[in-house]
Amino acid sequence: MVALDDIKRTVAEVLQLGSRIDGFDSDTTLLGNVQELDSLAVVNLMTSLEEQYDIYFDDDEVNADVFESLGSLHAFVTMKMSQS
Repeated sequence: MVALDDIKRTVAEVLQLGSRIDGFDSDTTLLGNVQELDSLAVVNLMTSLEEQYDIYFDDDEVNADVFESLGSLHAFVTMKMSQS
């Protein structure tokens, strides 16, 4: 299982959030709350997570619910890893 802190670290790196990530927890809203998370950043984040965890985001699985919060992203990656 992947730790929430590992997902936080990846989000921080991809979005270049610096120390702002320190205040994030599983309930932190990403979409609409983190200005850096635009459509290109979503693609970059997906690619980074795919490479890091050897998972694949199917097109029909990618929606706003996955990126709604740090917790929802963590849950999705954990689910994908359990399917591998």
